[in-house]
Amino acid sequence: MYKDFKTRIKVKAEMEDAFAAFINPFTIELWSGYPAVMSKEPNSEFSLWEGDIAGRVLEVEEEKKIVQEWYFGEQDEPSIVTLKFFSQGGSKVQIDLLHTNIPDEAYEDIVEGWNDYYLGAIKTFLEVE
Repeated sequence: MYKDFKTRIKVKAEMEDAFAAFINPFTIELWSGYPAVMSKEPNSEFSLWEGDIAGRVLEVEEEKKIVQEWYFGEQDEPSIVTLKFFSQGGSKVQIDLLHTNIPDEAYEDIVEGWNDYYLGAIKTFLEVE
């Protein structure tokens, strides 16, 4: 079976910096501590944390939306991550995350990963004064 995960974070950052934290491999390496393979090109493969997370980019709308497919081995339905970016005025950005079709056995790890190591790390990185 599969589950979906939905969350929202708000960060004090410029939109350009918030967006780069998800799509620019150099910025990703800064907050994650690992080299990243990431591109804005549709259908390009990506890899984070030395391949612990891998998939392909489906769609990128500059400073608005990123859609990715995450790979979980053999799976009937693709696991899709959709990130939407909203300016909150000044240098504040709201980021909405929807991750669909997460395998049951991976769900708790994925939720913890998003909260602590991905979104949490990005928020910490962006909000350093």
